[in-house]
Amino acid sequence: MRRARVDVQAPVVVVTVPIRTVSESNAREHWSKKAKRVGKQRDDVCMCWRAAMNARGRTAEERAPWLAWRDNGGVVVRLVRVAPRALDDDNLCGGALKAVRDQVAVELGLPIAKPRPGQRHLVADDRDPRITWTYGQERGDYAVEITVEQRRVREFPEVR
Repeated sequence: MRRARVDVQAPVVVVTVPIRTVSESNAREHWSKKAKRVGKQRDDVCMCWRAAMNARGRTAEERAPWLAWRDNGGVVVRLVRVAPRALDDDNLCGGALKAVRDQVAVELGLPIAKPRPGQRHLVADDRDPRITWTYGQERGDYAVEITVEQRRVREFPEVR
């Protein structure tokens, strides 16, 4: 007989970044303005992530809990866009949170692609199957909430 398995998730890291995200597919703007906005979003995510990880009173294990994700079944990363007005679901995951997702992938230590000349930010491969990306949105002042949960597998006794 096989044992039943259930994925149980426990919260590991929650970071709130006070940035305004827009629908990239609906934004009609010059490429340099978009590049500047994306760069600022990535810088803000990097700064808030590292500030949260280096907070006073945290042990090394609490500062970097994702280091064990490779051995423990992976992680679930939830990106929640907080704004006064909601976006369509297709605009949410396709464009509005892309820069945030890219920087979170770098901060999680995913493999880095070879940088191109003049490239400002590192690019990580966020297609790793051990990471599940989920998206959501809430009403409130502009921000993005990043939650990283470690997937755990719990074994149950045999069922007859």
